[in-house]
Amino acid sequence: MMSVTGKSIDFAGKNLVSCGCSSNASFDRYSVRNYSKVNSKGCGRDHGARKLVCCKRRNTQCRVSSMKTAEPTVNGGTQAIEGLAKGLNLKGYSEAPIAPARFFEVVADDLLTLNKNLQSIVGAENPVLMSAAEQIFSAGGKRMRPALVFLVSRATAELLGLKELTAKHRRLAEIIEMIHTASLIHDDVLDESDLRRGKKTVHQIFGTRVAVLAGDFMFAQSSWYLANLENIEVIKLISQVIKDFASGEIKQASSLFDCDVQLEEYLIKSYYKTASLIAASTKGAAIFSGADSSISEKMYEYGRNLGLSFQVVDDILDFTQSAEQLGKPSGSDLAKGNLTAPVIFALEKEPKLRDIIESEFSEVGSLDEALNLVKSCGGIERAQELAREKADLAIQSLQCLPQSVFRLALEDMVAYNLQRIA
Repeated sequence: MMSVTGKSIDFAGKNLVSCGCSSNASFDRYSVRNYSKVNSKGCGRDHGARKLVCCKRRNTQCRVSSMKTAEPTVNGGTQAIEGLAKGLNLKGYSEAPIAPARFFEVVADDLLTLNKNLQSIVGAENPVLMSAAEQIFSAGGKRMRPALVFLVSRATAELLGLKELTAKHRRLAEIIEMIHTASLIHDDVLDESDLRRGKKTVHQIFGTRVAVLAGDFMFAQSSWYLANLENIEVIKLISQVIKDFASGEIKQASSLFDCDVQLEEYLIKSYYKTASLIAASTKGAAIFSGADSSISEKMYEYGRNLGLSFQVVDDILDFTQSAEQLGKPSGSDLAKGNLTAPVIFALEKEPKLRDIIESEFSEVGSLDEALNLVKSCGGIERAQELAREKADLAIQSLQCLPQSVFRLALEDMVAYNLQRIA
């Protein structure tokens, strides 16, 4: 159970309060912490930042072999969040904007192996199902979730003195990507989406029946490989994710056009649909490194808060980016009655918005009017604050790790997510 602004919330029977964080720390009213206090000992902010920026992330000499818990440092991740909290242009926080290649670089070989294995792990018994899976595997995804598995695996393995990843680490990354892909196929069917990252969705090409079966097949195949990992803690962890997907879809479907939906309900749904898988990915990676429970729980908190921040940012972009940038019509969530963080915040200030939404945009031009109201009455800004709050919590959870290129990459991933709304 978890306290959310005076209420208790049960995340499918799981205790999400861990790592020494109180429930209020995880789900409080989103005050942005001041990252100017996060400095290396004996380093001025500017000097420390320049020093770390000059140290190339691919250089293994940047690694620290100490087994002690690392102090917070001024590096790409924390400096980026500080910049956002002050309303600065994030792109100026370092020598260049953060690109995904920057934090994927240190696990590039791991991701290359994963890409080669994905086809064989899906299985080739049915060419139609294989083709359906290939369609979404090749649709330009960044492989963020398996990258997180590899980054946490290597960061925690380094903490424990392990020199190489295990076969279980690699299998976990493959399973996570399969589960994510299956969920995307099903999401597109449920949302009746024609495009995914600018390409036709599986159900548009192969039909709804094949799309549903392809998603089911991938869930089943990933479950089989999961059982063969023979780790009951990880099996329970990942199995819960598949249940969470269904819970999230049910919650979303039951609250369409509901202007009384609360922010905490939105966060629970976002956890189910997005953050649950990311949290399970990062915790599972730590478990396979042999990390103790305190470390694995902190990796869970990192993944959970990164996932929540990521979902909030995606929901902001639905209002601020063009259809061309999104690969789907802008404002599509609102048009379908899915009320996300920017709308929930805007509803607190603009009564007219409620009337428009509850009419389900029956009048010509009403959707555009609703989109403009969300933007004009502070919904976007308050959602940005929420995304920063969750990013802040994610960064804090990494302080148990020693300094290394892998920890820096994990911080960069948090900063990159925020950079999308800078």
